[in-house]
Amino acid sequence: MKTYINEEEKQNHPYYKLMELRDVALESELNSWSRLDLIEWLSWNDRNGVYRDEDSLQEFGNIVSKEEAIEIITRQITEA
Repeated sequence: MKTYINEEEKQNHPYYKLMELRDVALESELNSWSRLDLIEWLSWNDRNGVYRDEDSLQEFGNIVSKEEAIEIITRQITEA
C-alpha cells in the first residue's frame, strides 16, 4: 500500500487542496460539499476522531451536522 503522496498528487487531490484555502474561499468550498463529504474529510484528516454516523451515535448519541462539520474543519485547517 502506498503511504507517501508527492507534491504533484497533493496539488490535484481535493482534500489537500482544501487545506490551502482560507476565509471566504474555505467557507464557500465547504458549503458546497455534502454533509457526507465533510464527514469523509474529517475521518481522513483525523483518524482518531469520532465523525461517522454509526460511531458518533454510539459514542455521543447524535450525529455530526453539516454545520458542526464545517466548524470543525475550519478550526482544524486554520489552527494547524
